[in-house]
Amino acid sequence: MNMKSLKTIVVALALIALMPSCVNDLNPKSLGSQAVTATTVYNTPADYLSGLAKLYASFALSGQQGPAGNSDIAGLDEGFGVYLRELWNTQELTTDEAVIAWNDQTIKNFHWQNWTPNDVFIAAMYSREMYTVTIANEFIRASAASSDASVKQYRAEARFVRALAYWHALDHFGYPPFVTEADLPGAFFPKQTDPASLFSYIEGELTAIESALPDPSGVPGGADYGHATKGALYMLQAKLYLNAETYLGAGNKKYTECITALNKLFALNKYSLASNYLLNFAANNNTSPELIFTINYDGAHSQSYGGMDYIIHAALGGSMTATNFGVTGTWGGTRTTSALVAKFADPSGNTDKRAQFYTSGQNLVITDIGAFTDGYAIKKFTNRTIPDGPSASGVPDFVDTDWPMFRLADAYLMYAEAVLRGGSGGDAATALTYVNSVLTRAYGNTTGNITGAQLTLDWILDERARELYWEGHRRTDLIRYGKFSNSTYVWPWKGNVANGMSTDAHLNLFPIPTTDLSANPTLKQNAGY
Repeated sequence: MNMKSLKTIVVALALIALMPSCVNDLNPKSLGSQAVTATTVYNTPADYLSGLAKLYASFALSGQQGPAGNSDIAGLDEGFGVYLRELWNTQELTTDEAVIAWNDQTIKNFHWQNWTPNDVFIAAMYSREMYTVTIANEFIRASAASSDASVKQYRAEARFVRALAYWHALDHFGYPPFVTEADLPGAFFPKQTDPASLFSYIEGELTAIESALPDPSGVPGGADYGHATKGALYMLQAKLYLNAETYLGAGNKKYTECITALNKLFALNKYSLASNYLLNFAANNNTSPELIFTINYDGAHSQSYGGMDYIIHAALGGSMTATNFGVTGTWGGTRTTSALVAKFADPSGNTDKRAQFYTSGQNLVITDIGAFTDGYAIKKFTNRTIPDGPSASGVPDFVDTDWPMFRLADAYLMYAEAVLRGGSGGDAATALTYVNSVLTRAYGNTTGNITGAQLTLDWILDERARELYWEGHRRTDLIRYGKFSNSTYVWPWKGNVANGMSTDAHLNLFPIPTTDLSANPTLKQNAGY
């Protein structure tokens, strides 16, 4: 099953109507005699594959209908409450890379860094992470008895999906509630975990499933596209280890383990940099040899106002022409700050082709966050194909562009950072080669390449911004570097001040939502809230 045309599979494990901390899983029997449950839906490997599709779809979609109207989670709008949409908001709007013009409830508080435990957008991210964990638990439990080789692989993939959601929960909240397939359905209060325990659990899960996941095919858009392979696992391991000091405290370095995971990724020899940087963000990015793990969209079959539809539409406004980006309308929402623009020596895109700024009619300086024309617009993502054509589905209101969660250029930069931070198993010469391959692609030649003396940790942080902006990495990167909060590094409107100001260190974690604290008396609020 090629996951590019991912459709929502309606099974009982998808229906969660309660906050996840009230119960770990909704008992399917309570749905009535007509309910389709795990005991009746899973008869063949194809049945299990359909159930697995729902797990992957939990990142891309948020309900059973699409694009709106029948949410997985009661009280959470199907268009607003998409996992990817909230992941992007938390990882980008909180940083120097993005602002948003809208007045939707508390959305501006992300960039101002003055959110509270009552924030609806934080609650949406928390709910989506816990929901994905919940339905993964049900699938893992339902597939445990199968001896079929394909089903065993699907079960390993489900464990990867759960590990990924738990990694996001670790990164965002630190102390989320914790449940696994061993916690049988029924009403109870899940106990709160802590960063060290959750880190260890994710680490152990990834080690346990490594042999059960397939090697990547090396065929862009092939049968394994959108599935978890060993390549995706090694990337998630590397992400976990690179940020270990963030999660476990200063001195808990795991840069050697990060390099080990990345070396395993490179040894697969299945990925290469796309010759055109922008192919990674176009409607035919499923043809890029660089993508390691994606969240997949198909305009005809996975329609949502969240996810990639949001990321592309919200970035368009002012004098931008929607059809140039393969869609029919502009939403006038997201732009970037001068802090990101300043990281490019030439923001025109004529030298470094990654500088995808739309400047016509746009002001570099943001005087009013609510005005779309304040702040350069970003034209990086599009619903048109490379070199230049319409999307395959022919449904311009809903996009075909997939979300590039993990890609090779990121792995190259992670390797260089881990080497500079003292990890063993790598070397500076190889790190420089990897970095310069990224720069050669960016410039189209070697004029942007650097020397070993120029390869510093600060340079890598800025290079990660140039290469990976708007791809959901920036908040985590800034925290790892000690520049997100409690820092002299500021950007426009950080702290709700035009020139930016330092903010308190407790903001490195989001608060546990008030609604869940009320529902689960065993939970405690994160420090500072």
